[in-house]
Amino acid sequence: MNLWNDLKVVDLSSVLAGPSVATFLAELGAHVTRFEKPGGDVTRGWKLPSEDSTQPVSAYYASVNYGKELHTADLRDPEQRATVLKVIAKADILIQNFKTKDLERFELLPDALRECFPRLIHCHLKGFLNDPQRVAFDVVLQAETGWLSMNGTPESGPVKMPVAMIDVLAAHQLKEALLAALYLRERDGKGAFIEASLEEAGIAALANQGSNYLMAKHIAQRMGMQHPNIAPYGDTFICKDGQQVVLAVGSDAQFRKLCLFLNAAKAADDELFATNANRVKNRPALIQLLSHHLAEVDSDELLKWCHREQVPAGAIRNIKEVSESAAGQAMTLESEMEGQLTKRFSSKGFTIHR
Repeated sequence: MNLWNDLKVVDLSSVLAGPSVATFLAELGAHVTRFEKPGGDVTRGWKLPSEDSTQPVSAYYASVNYGKELHTADLRDPEQRATVLKVIAKADILIQNFKTKDLERFELLPDALRECFPRLIHCHLKGFLNDPQRVAFDVVLQAETGWLSMNGTPESGPVKMPVAMIDVLAAHQLKEALLAALYLRERDGKGAFIEASLEEAGIAALANQGSNYLMAKHIAQRMGMQHPNIAPYGDTFICKDGQQVVLAVGSDAQFRKLCLFLNAAKAADDELFATNANRVKNRPALIQLLSHHLAEVDSDELLKWCHREQVPAGAIRNIKEVSESAAGQAMTLESEMEGQLTKRFSSKGFTIHR
């Protein structure tokens, strides 16, 4: 029996972060009812040139709206709003990303909902922590939370992450808060009002780059694939067969093993490279050395050895190759959406064994 089947979710959110949280709950088994404004979510029209313009949904939209019962409702209309509120009355979770003025206009202010529906877990996603009325799109948040300043190379200038990374991070923050609120409700029977922001999610994910500044006053610079603290880590090389690979050598012991495999044992004892700190300082010479030796090895041979010896390394795959991998195939979900076959990768990257 799937215990999530009894969970009822109302999704009023738009674009990516909020809808992806509702999709995650649908994948767990919850019943998700989604209401969109007349004309549908804006992402329905975000189509690639190769997509059929006559189809009702885009691949972008399909990626975060799996497993939902889809409806249209104009919340400005009292009758339609009353219909939506009746569904919310029976729900466990409400997800929305409206501006404050719209929450008031649509009768969705948190205090009012708490009074009417005390067990409801009401999730509100906003863009900026202290400026909730400001329009927030991912690339703007990537700019203002530090990501564009450190992504790319010295020559490239700022480079956006190739997915809406801040939206994805905010969705994870909302999932974590939501699951915590569900746990608390099991203990005391009370719902909650949850707020998450794209701005907070972007800053929370700065991780070691944030602490590098807070503790060492190091402002992260654009380094391409390279890591400010570890070498060779994120550095890419072309093997004998033309395959591009990436190394993530995190310890001196791993580096020594790699040098022995590459018939470059002297490098492991060279003062320039013997310790991680020195490898970071002397990265250009290190990359030149490894590039020379890795160009003499086929990628299959290298990667089989690395996997066996637990030296982190990987082939650089494109999305087609990822989709054809065992994990990619296992995580591909298909569904019919308004008469259209849609596909996406699962948003659930875990398995619970009981």
